[in-house]
Amino acid sequence: MADDDYLEYLRDLLSGLGRTVFRKYFGGHGAYYDGVLIAVLVDDRLYFKVDDLTRDRFAAAGGQRWIYTGREPPIQTNYWSVPDEAMDSTEEMTPWARLAYEAALRKPLKARAAGRKKVTGAAVKKAATKKAPARKPAAGKSTTEKPEATRRAAPPSTGAASRTSTAARPAAGRTRRKP
Repeated sequence: MADDDYLEYLRDLLSGLGRTVFRKYFGGHGAYYDGVLIAVLVDDRLYFKVDDLTRDRFAAAGGQRWIYTGREPPIQTNYWSVPDEAMDSTEEMTPWARLAYEAALRKPLKARAAGRKKVTGAAVKKAATKKAPARKPAAGKSTTEKPEATRRAAPPSTGAASRTSTAARPAAGRTRRKP
């Protein structure tokens, strides 16, 4: 686990991107920028989020993939280290941090919790156009006649009495103050 001095050093390195916050994350720390996880700190090594568009740049610069060994088989993650020289200056670190932030923004959010079916746009449209099943009428009732409670009330009259709102009338037992 990283000590506070090292976390402060990393915050300074990442300051070119903006205010970065470190939070405890699976036995290490996660680096968040603008509320988005952009990096993980594992065994005092910083690994940035990558995707298909940025992975080759990290690999070409000599970065190494973080492999999570807490399970069998080990899991190859989408977090890669940065070149050693980036760990020495804010100017060298900022482009890598920006790439990680952009990759994190491109990552699609999980539509449903694990185990649930993913809902696609077509499924949503289909569900919206699907009719609700018809209700069975109660015994002895006709299906063509609406019950009394569901009939629409007549529109309010347009006479003088309906033009006066209840807000303008004083409540019962109260008198209006004179201006």
